[in-house]
Formats: sequence, structure tokens, C-alpha cells
Amino acid sequence: MFETKKILFKNGWLKLIFWPFVFIMILESVFCNEPSTKTTEFLNHDTTVHYVGIEACRSCHADIYNSFIQTGMGQSFAPATRTKSSAKFNHQKPVFDKKLGFYYLPFWIGDSLYIKEFSLEGKDTNHQRIERVDYIIGSGQHTNSHLGFRNGYVFQLPLTWYAQKQQWDLPPGFENGRNVRFSREVGMECMSCHNAMPKADESAINKFISIPNGIDCERCHGPGELHVKEKLAGNIVDTSKYADYTIVNPKRLSWERQTDLCQRCHLQGNAILKPGKGFGDFRPGMKLADYYNVFMPKFKGAENEFIMASHAQRLQESKCFIQSNKNMDLSEVNTGMNLTCINCHNPHVSVKYTGKQIFNNACMKCHDSKACKEIPENRRAINDNCVSCHMPKSGTVDIPHVTVHDHKIRKPTKANEVKSIKEFAGLYCVTKGNLTELDQAQAFLNYQEKFEGESKISFDSAAFFIQKLTGTESYSALQIHYAFLQNDDLGVLKVASNIDTKQTNDYWMAYRIGQSAFNVQDYQKAENWLKRACEIAPNNLKFKNKLMLACLMNGKIEDAIRIQENSLSIYPNQEDAWSNLGFAYANLQQFDKALDCYNKELKLFPFHQQALVNRAGVYHLIGKDNLAIKDLKLVLKINPNESKVKEMLNALK
Repeated sequence: MFETKKILFKNGWLKLIFWPFVFIMILESVFCNEPSTKTTEFLNHDTTVHYVGIEACRSCHADIYNSFIQTGMGQSFAPATRTKSSAKFNHQKPVFDKKLGFYYLPFWIGDSLYIKEFSLEGKDTNHQRIERVDYIIGSGQHTNSHLGFRNGYVFQLPLTWYAQKQQWDLPPGFENGRNVRFSREVGMECMSCHNAMPKADESAINKFISIPNGIDCERCHGPGELHVKEKLAGNIVDTSKYADYTIVNPKRLSWERQTDLCQRCHLQGNAILKPGKGFGDFRPGMKLADYYNVFMPKFKGAENEFIMASHAQRLQESKCFIQSNKNMDLSEVNTGMNLTCINCHNPHVSVKYTGKQIFNNACMKCHDSKACKEIPENRRAINDNCVSCHMPKSGTVDIPHVTVHDHKIRKPTKANEVKSIKEFAGLYCVTKGNLTELDQAQAFLNYQEKFEGESKISFDSAAFFIQKLTGTESYSALQIHYAFLQNDDLGVLKVASNIDTKQTNDYWMAYRIGQSAFNVQDYQKAENWLKRACEIAPNNLKFKNKLMLACLMNGKIEDAIRIQENSLSIYPNQEDAWSNLGFAYANLQQFDKALDCYNKELKLFPFHQQALVNRAGVYHLIGKDNLAIKDLKLVLKINPNESKVKEMLNALK
């Protein structure tokens, strides 16, 4: 699945009090402290060895290539064409977002796919916006989601095809009033799991220099440049006897490194990068926790709930996995007798063609089918399929309209079993890295910021670990992040008072300080810090737009216009940006340009209240009160409680 979800898990009743971090430390002592394995010998771990793409593998491995491109991984990402799409388009009813009042409808023009957003007043269309779909993400076994690509920037679009239910609906995370329409940023964390290795532009969150088409051979075997070079030079290794260290063969990895390879993508959660590392740095055969750790929340009373991309996490909770691997040497090559993902899954063959006997055979390596206690009639009804009972299908807590097999292997639960009350029990580390206080502080801050985690516990636990980092290089950045999430602008600025703006290389810290200064109306300080954020990340549109506002509030209107016009030239479909630019032109009494900006804003989002009020102000200044009244009435129709708008309307009347 493709997604950067806003909320991953349903909140339970909270019964823990101020000391949750003590419980977290207990969880970590069980799950998170294991020694590193020895360094591997694979030559393509060297950063000078580059990715060459799937076509470079095809000439020598044609059979595997032809099989692999039929798998879910091989079909994971491609340009939006009729061939790629698994969706149905005939006689589809528009998807309606009742919270925003928008309808969404997909349609083709030739071989180009578009999504139309529109709204109705009575039976008349009063808004229409059409955006081209550039990429389809997802194999179509469960979903197709849709991306727009403009000048290198990638955004998710507000329609997803749910293949199992054969229906269109809002994407995961867009439901229940959280529809961000055409503005959800798709960054490297998401793209690097749903695709071959893209090349990111580090100056922005969601900007890419190049984007491949689908997960390829090198995601599991590592970059192939050296391997291809050696084979073309005639240096062939008899791999039935020896290892070819120019490329990674996952069969030659230990069970831990095999698990890391799979959970690089089949483990979604609260990912915390190690200092100086990026999501593209990990290579097959490496230890994942050396690059980042993934934290998941534990909920008492919800042990059978799981999210879509939790295959690795759930498998590792299985007794079969724990028992088969507990006595294995961490550096020992997996013989196949201990359980990892590839005992059941051949990555080169689609699960649709694998057949149940392959999965049953994996079970029979350790279990005797005669020992099964299920009554014979029930076994015959499911064709003696172990998976259907011990890895049952169900919905996930994060993705609607989808059912998948739970990868926690267990005895079937009774249908009438009483559910216990769901309680948050802390975060634990799935990737089992040797955790530092920094890892844990960032995990709780990230959980609160991205996933709307349990606020009091998240903040209390973050504060506990931040305090342990007093005097370290990361201490100030963590304090600022903590205060920023609590909307404590003065707290942010207090910490920032001892920081040199020009020496800061953390663009998020610079942005948070700038935003806090803006909030307390210290616009000069805001401009200084936001300018620094833009120097570090010059293509981050969010930073540019906030800097423009700071310049505007400082009376530097020409500078503000220059910044905003540059931002809009890079990516024109920025709603607030057009409104802010219109305000700048209005201040220069360039009313024609101001109206042009407001009209472009309202074409993108017709119910933007501030843009409507601002346009009404310009209409009044140029003597078109009838149009100003129309805009103000529309604002009151959207929000009848706007008292200032009522006053403006009465004054005009």
C-alpha cells in the first residue's frame, strides 16, 4: 500500500499515568537490545557501486525477469496508463466527500488519466478542477492510488481504487474530514518502499530528480553495477559452490539480515532515521537498525489488530518465528529450517501463482498434519489450508476496503471471545536496534507529530528521554521540537536565543523557530530564521511561502512578491500562495494583479474563506460592491458564525 497516513491506529482508553517511559524501557529491554552482526563481505555495499535498473538484469536472467514483473512488487509503480490501471471506469458513481462537499470522478482522455473534482449547488456545477494522473502506485491486488508529478514534485491525488471491493473511494487518511485534496506530499520514505530506488532532491520533501518504474531486482540484491561489469568481463562464479560477492543473494544471508531485507518495506510505522542517514542508504545484507529503527505502539486488548504493511512485525510476534530462530547464530547463513519470509514466499513468483501447497509445505517442516486438532469436516471445507486458520484474513486498522492475511501465526481465536478494553501500553522497537535516548526521544515526538499519538504519554516520555540528553549536540533541537509541538512559542524562542542562525544546518529546527517567532509577531526574527531554512532547503515550498509572509509583515513587499512568484513558478497549484501574493499586490494598490491572484486561488479552492474576504476587499476598493457582497455572502454560507464578515456585509449594504 501507498500511504503516509496521518493516523495509523485507533486510540484506546488511557489508563497509564505519568510514568509510561518506565514501561517503555521494559519493552525495550525485551525487544530492542541485540548485538550487531559482523560486517558482510558484499562488494556492492560500497557507496561507489551504483544502481543500474531492472533492464540490465534482464539479458542474463530473462526467466526470472518475466516471472518477477508479474508479482505485486514488479507491478508496484508505473506511469498512469490503461494497461497499468486495474480499476473500472464505466458507470462509476462519483465519490462524495460529505465533509468538504466535493465529488471526485476519474476519467480517460486517450491514454491519459484524469481526476475531476467538482461541487454542486442544486443541480448546477459551481466548481470544477481537473488534475492529470501521472503515476499509479500499487499493484492492483489490493489498491491503485494515484500521483501527480509537476516539475519534480510528487503529490497524492484524492482517489483510490480498492480492487477487492471493486470500488472507488477516498484514499487512506483522506477520510472523515482529513481530505487534503491535491496537496499530500509524497516523500522519500514512501517512495523508496513502493518503487525501485528513486533519486531524491534533498532540497525539498517531495521533489525527485528521477523516479524508476516499479520495485526491481536491486531492491533485494543491491546495486548491480559491479556485478554487471564483472559478468561482461567474463568473470563468472559457480554459485552452486561459491558466493558471488559482487551481488547479494538473500539465501546467503543470516535469518536476521533476511528479515531486515524484507522489513525494509514490509514494516510500516514510526520510522526514526539514525543521524546522517537517509531512507535510500540501506542496502540488502546490511543491518537495518544501523540506518533507522521502526517503532510501533502496543495496545493491550488489541493484540489481533494490525495495519496493512505489518507483515514483518506480525511474523516476528509468532511463536513459530521466535522458537525457530532463538538458538541461531546471528551470523550463520539461514538453512531454511528456521522461519523467515522466504520460507513461504518466493519473491520471483506472484503469490497468485504460488499455490497453497507451497505454504503448507513450509508448515510441515516442523508440524505433522496428523497432529491438527481441527475436525476433519472443517479441514476438508478449506482444502487442508493451514494459512486460512492460522493466518486468517481480516481488515486492517489503517486501510479501508482491504483484507489481508495476518502474518502472526497463531491458534484460531474463538468467535465469541470477549474483547478486552483497548489501552495504550507504549512504543516498542520492531527493528531491534541498540536504542539510544535520542532514538527514543525522537520516536515519541514523531509519534505525536505524525500519528497523533496519545498526547500526555507521548510528551511525558519524550521529556524523560530529552532530559537525559542534556548537554549533547541534539539537545536544543529536541527541546525546540518538543516546545513547538506543544504550541509553546515562547519556549521555542527561549531555547533559540542561544543558537547562531548562520551555524544552523537543521532546516526543520530553523523553520520551527521562524514559525514560532512569526506567531508572537517578532517578524524580523521570523524572517531571519525562515531565510536560513530556505538556504538549507531552497526548494521547500512551505518554507518559501512562510518566508514570503514574514517579508510582507516586515514591509518588504517587493521581496515578498519575488519569493512568492518564484515559488509559484516552480509549482503553480499552491492555494494559499496565490492568496498571499494577491494580498501583497493589493498592498501596492495593483488591484488587477491582486484580483488575478485571488481568482487563481479560488479556481483551485472555491471555498477558501480568506481569499473570498480579501477579494471582496479589493472589489470594494475599486467600486464593485455588488461583487464584494456576493463574496461575503458566500463566506457566511460556508461559515454563518463569522461575525466580522457580517459587519463588513452590513457596512456595504
